[in-house]
Amino acid sequence: MSATPDVDESIPSQSRSRARAVVGLLVFVELTSGFIQGGTTPLIPAIRDVLGVSTGDAQWITTLQFLAAAVSVPVFGRLGDRYGHRRMLRVAMLSITAGCVIVALAPNLALLLLGRILLGPLAALLPLEIGLCRDRLSTADNRKAVGMLVAALALGSMLGSFLSAPLDHFLGDIRFTLWAFAALAALCTVISFVGVPESRERATGAMDWPGAGLLGLSLVLLLTALSRGTDEGWLRLGTLGTILAAFALFAAWVRWELRHPAPLVDVRAVAGRRVAPHLLSTFMLGVIMLAGPVVSISYLEAAPEEHGYGFGLSPLSIGLWGGIPHLLAFIAAGRSGSLAAKIGMHRLLLLGLVLLTAGHAGIMAANGSLYLFALCYSIAGAGMGLAISGLPTVIVEASPTDRSASAVAVYSNVKVIGGTVAGGLFATLLGTLVTDGTDTPTLIAYLAVWGVCTVGSAAALVVTWVTRPRG
Repeated sequence: MSATPDVDESIPSQSRSRARAVVGLLVFVELTSGFIQGGTTPLIPAIRDVLGVSTGDAQWITTLQFLAAAVSVPVFGRLGDRYGHRRMLRVAMLSITAGCVIVALAPNLALLLLGRILLGPLAALLPLEIGLCRDRLSTADNRKAVGMLVAALALGSMLGSFLSAPLDHFLGDIRFTLWAFAALAALCTVISFVGVPESRERATGAMDWPGAGLLGLSLVLLLTALSRGTDEGWLRLGTLGTILAAFALFAAWVRWELRHPAPLVDVRAVAGRRVAPHLLSTFMLGVIMLAGPVVSISYLEAAPEEHGYGFGLSPLSIGLWGGIPHLLAFIAAGRSGSLAAKIGMHRLLLLGLVLLTAGHAGIMAANGSLYLFALCYSIAGAGMGLAISGLPTVIVEASPTDRSASAVAVYSNVKVIGGTVAGGLFATLLGTLVTDGTDTPTLIAYLAVWGVCTVGSAAALVVTWVTRPRG
């Protein structure tokens, strides 16, 4: 588990050059992945109307794919380490393409939900791609590749969120838009078969299917309880029982993994001081990255003459102002590899978390000025870009070389859990701290959310500060 040298002489220079070229293809795949993931949510109202289902039933469109992703990520990560990252990348893309086609054709909600389940491996693409890059590239080149892949995912998600609704309006039929998603997925499937080399190193031991089942079931129960708790009540017996069952299954899974000769996840390595602190930071990153932007957009939309806060921006203006931090996150993530080569990965992570903390603290102080709000939000966006590229890099480099994809899979699920927990917490804050006699959140509710983001990023900064850098 020592650091990989900057230049791996065992890899011929011609192979290294080809591998670098392949990164461009993987970046396109990840860009498409982000576009499909980010572009689905704005289309849900149109899909709901076409199928003639209720708003509550339509929520399952995102919920089931979300749960399928939680199960797919660790399974595909381990299978990729064991049988080849390219092989599992192909399997994932075939599943995704089939899912997109079924969604585009679905005459009813049941068939559409089946298609959404098949889209679960979208979340597994990044771990497989990072595992492939680590196998084929030197440390320096791999860091650049991870930054580009993460940046592509962030940019794709942003483009999907902002462009899918206008695309649907332009095409005039939601089916055409869904077919566009299927066409992009099919193109990525072709790329996985004709343009991507296979990784060479393999993990040993058989696939731990019982461990996969225990982990998958515990994640499904936990995420279901967290996603439904806000609507149904956190103190309801059903919600509390589901959470307790999830933790019981997770405890059983940990015990199983510690005894298994070829576990799904190397729990001892994950719990070690070289990985565990960064997973704590990853949880905080999920809180800020996945749950925070929704609240900030709501604040930008709020009319000051009506609520006493906000800026009353139109949807187009929100897209422009809210897009700047995402663009800066994309640029920062794309340049993170080069910056890490100059200042070191540990300092890069510290810089990202400093910017995140300062940005959210600034948002709390500058909530009355659009320009200052946007400036602070942009600072936080740049910090986010450095953090989302740096954290998976340090986690994978601290893991055994035959468990690269599995390590990134753990990172991905911890981030999602952080975002899910924060989503429920933030919804509770905005639903509890309201103006008397209304359901309108008060300014204190927004400040509380940004305060959680500030404290969370500061905590991640402290954890990273006290964690010694590699080597």
